[in-house]
Amino acid sequence: METIKQTPIDYSIVKNAINNSGIKEIGKATIRELVKLVNTIEKQSNNKFIRMEMGVPGLEPHEIGIQAEIDALHRGVASKYPMIEGVEELKTEFSRFVKLFMNIDIRPECCIPTVGSMQGGFAAFLMMSKVFKDRKTTLFIDPGFPVQKQQHQVLGIPYETFDVYNYRGSKLKDKLESYLSKGHITSIVYSNPNNPSWICFTEKELQIIGELANKYNVVVIEDLAYFAMDFRKDMSVPGRAPYQPTVANYTDNYILLISSSKAFSYAGQRVAMLAVSNKLFDSTFIDLIPVFNTDKFGYALIYKVIYSLSAGVSHSAQYGMAALLKAANDGTYNFVDHVKDYGTKAQKMKKAFIDNGFYLVYDMDENEPLADGFYFTFAYPGMNAEQLLEELLYYGISAISLTITGSERKDGLRACVSQVSHDQIPILEERLKLFHQHHKN
Repeated sequence: METIKQTPIDYSIVKNAINNSGIKEIGKATIRELVKLVNTIEKQSNNKFIRMEMGVPGLEPHEIGIQAEIDALHRGVASKYPMIEGVEELKTEFSRFVKLFMNIDIRPECCIPTVGSMQGGFAAFLMMSKVFKDRKTTLFIDPGFPVQKQQHQVLGIPYETFDVYNYRGSKLKDKLESYLSKGHITSIVYSNPNNPSWICFTEKELQIIGELANKYNVVVIEDLAYFAMDFRKDMSVPGRAPYQPTVANYTDNYILLISSSKAFSYAGQRVAMLAVSNKLFDSTFIDLIPVFNTDKFGYALIYKVIYSLSAGVSHSAQYGMAALLKAANDGTYNFVDHVKDYGTKAQKMKKAFIDNGFYLVYDMDENEPLADGFYFTFAYPGMNAEQLLEELLYYGISAISLTITGSERKDGLRACVSQVSHDQIPILEERLKLFHQHHKN
């Protein structure tokens, strides 16, 4: 970085903020560390950033959920503990939701509210580490959500990972089997659509995962935080194909994590659903008995694991979520239309990067270009991720490094479109143009 270059954010402010942040390697900084750093630079420089580092919703929640919560509070639910297994209305509507939008049958009993999918994942990881005394390891199909690996570290659960970029389509089978055949894997974890790359697994790939889960008796933990947000196809009509793709079409060994944060813009209420296949919920495992004094998977998950973590989900938030799901199920609220603006912004932002010398890192789903959605990944010729991440800070642009997501791509950053407003996109274009002028060969 040459100090003589006139950048949108004062060089010395950015440099001092980085030096004083306590971040040893900017390319390995966590999302929250980067949020804090950018907040500091914005305050000291009095300049607003193009904020792309944190995946938070950028849309207002629908009044349906808010009003349902208000009504529930007026009924006095705030003074009452919710049942651990969840309120009946929510469980019933969620069971309907997976049938109408996934074409999968899951009993209400097997649908459990959690304090966001963060808690749902934590509970699923903890549970799977107790199912077999002789195997504990989780396999992540990366890139993925960094905090899920942090949760494994907190729990002391071993995990292995591989970057799926070079193993799409039929290549995925041999790669997965190279891990599963060793006999130490208990579960497979991935997100679909994917955070951070926004790749979406094809039906062929989901079938491979499901069939191998059956062959090796492992459980697939499918993170559907961005439910129906592959905007290349319309999954918004209840009871009509196309449905949200899922491994549940190919195996009964699955746990689904379905968040309200992005698809329903309900992140602040920390309510999500953990759905266990009917077969897995009813299964018994002898190795659970020494730990939980029961061999029943579903019972142990709810009344031993989830109970230990939170003693239930916010009572009013459950009623808010139930109302949103009911409206979606009844066809009176199109939740997919509500979030399509993310795709519109992604298309414009991608163009701004590509027009100014950048390139997309993850760009294809087998033979089809990636959808425009909540995230995209980008890089700049001649720079690694750490260099690019720091350099963009001087231009008032923030993102995260793919390095912390399990990606093998050392050149790329992840951009989240949600916090960038449409009137900021011309500013983004100006800053990228200046960046390109300063860095092109």
